[in-house]
Amino acid sequence: MKQQKMNRDWIATARTLNEALPYMQRYTGAVVVVKFGGNAMGDDEAMAEFARDIVLMRQVGVNPVVVHGGGPMINDMLKRLNIESRFVRGKRVTDKATVEVVEMVLTGLVNKRIVQAIMDEGGRAVGLSGKDDDLIVCEPDDPELGFVGRPIEMNVQVLRDLFDAGIIPVVAPVATGTEVTETYNVNGDTAAGAIAGALKADRLLLLTDVSGVKNASGEVVTAMTPEDVRAMTADGTIAGGMIPKTETALKAIEEGVRAVVILDGRVPNACLLELFTEHGAGSLIRSADLPPVRERE
Repeated sequence: MKQQKMNRDWIATARTLNEALPYMQRYTGAVVVVKFGGNAMGDDEAMAEFARDIVLMRQVGVNPVVVHGGGPMINDMLKRLNIESRFVRGKRVTDKATVEVVEMVLTGLVNKRIVQAIMDEGGRAVGLSGKDDDLIVCEPDDPELGFVGRPIEMNVQVLRDLFDAGIIPVVAPVATGTEVTETYNVNGDTAAGAIAGALKADRLLLLTDVSGVKNASGEVVTAMTPEDVRAMTADGTIAGGMIPKTETALKAIEEGVRAVVILDGRVPNACLLELFTEHGAGSLIRSADLPPVRERE
């Protein structure tokens, strides 16, 4: 009986790989930007699983870019250094002392942990921030928020160079300003969207702690157009913390990203489910006039 079960498991695995082949072929050479954050960043097992997914994507010919956040780690470090956090309209005011902590935590602790996880799974990864090679140049997003930046210039050639070398870029959302001495903290979703737009990425995957965009009945909407998003925002169906994510999605699509997916990063193998299965995962947002490439789109 045990041998029979093992045989069934192997057959199921082989069938899954067989069914995934067309999607692997479809994404060969494609650029996929993944915003990674949330609870998974603090869990070693979840981190390792995410890293395996990213390595597999690279192994089958996808060019992934990982853009990460690190809010909980920043909060912990600020508390340890007795630096008080202040918020305006729900956003952290980032003064000179705070932005130095942000840069230290994101480009050091968090970024290198993700790089190491990818390398532990057999991949090649390089960590960098938006300041490297002027990848992201910002201006102040809101004077009241201090050193919180809005991307105004992008230089993604360094990412293309890493793709050519078979290396996975892992980007911390810290950017330079128009003045050489300026450093800006950038929202992780915003940074991921700006990078995806500059690369004209095939996919932007925004991993969150929710299952996707929900309708008025609380059900996840699996496929949406920008017009759907605007209508659901206007009538209040899309609200709260989902609004910045859908705004990022709309801007990325305007800048040339083929589709954006908001999905639950807590689900095992979420990225693989989205890219390499028939029905994907989460909420896919794309322009209505694009030709479909699979049933879900």
